[in-house]
Amino acid sequence: MLKQRIITSLVLAPLALVGVFWLPLSSFALFVTLIVSLGAWEWANLSGCRGRVVQGAYTAFIGLCCILSLYAPPLGLLWLAAMWWLVAFILVKKYPVSEKLLASRTLRLVTGVFTLVPAWFGMYQLKLMPDGAWLIVTLLVIVWAADCGAYFAGKRFGKVKLIERVSPKKTLEGMVGGVLFAVLIVSLTTVLSNTSFFQSISLLGVTILTVLVSVLGDLWESVLKRGRGIKDSGSLLPGHGGMLDRIDSLTAAIPVFTLYIVLLRGV
Repeated sequence: MLKQRIITSLVLAPLALVGVFWLPLSSFALFVTLIVSLGAWEWANLSGCRGRVVQGAYTAFIGLCCILSLYAPPLGLLWLAAMWWLVAFILVKKYPVSEKLLASRTLRLVTGVFTLVPAWFGMYQLKLMPDGAWLIVTLLVIVWAADCGAYFAGKRFGKVKLIERVSPKKTLEGMVGGVLFAVLIVSLTTVLSNTSFFQSISLLGVTILTVLVSVLGDLWESVLKRGRGIKDSGSLLPGHGGMLDRIDSLTAAIPVFTLYIVLLRGV
């Protein structure tokens, strides 16, 4: 399993970097659309929709929503996404009480719109910025570093369960380890790049916020998987499960990170 995870990561990481740095905006949008579409296909299954026709229709609907989101006020849509993740936090915190509400197939499908479309929109907005490629890489590094830090800290020191009824393996120590490792990586980057004091403090702030929200994204998918009684969202990526298992943290982190950047720069 570990060998499969390493091989898959070695394949995915270069592809992601190529997409971020060398694809023009239109091609990058299609690249991200492909990823989100794979996630939408799996989300339909998580919602209890079985059958290729229904899953295909939902995937097409998510793609259409992504296109239509370009006509929405960027700041308004990003704030809406942030409020959605506040709602998701309540649903996760209240689980299994919230399971009765989430038993509705229609509601699960609707939450997929709020989860996947803002993630696509956030990536598009970041790519639009002059230094968009580096912003996206910064976001990816923060989330990946947090994942690594949480894994090793949880393995070594994990005792206090974060939300055991949702994800038994996640611990408070693991989450703290993820935050600290991400902060360490970002701090080293700011030192080596001679970043100004204000920029360094701002970057550390968004790092902590992004890591905490990324944990919520992971937990939110765990709630849905528990409702369906499955371990992985799919089997597309060897050693990683499905596409949603790979991007669950990013679905929450992307819109919040993008909102922070937009507010900071006033763009």
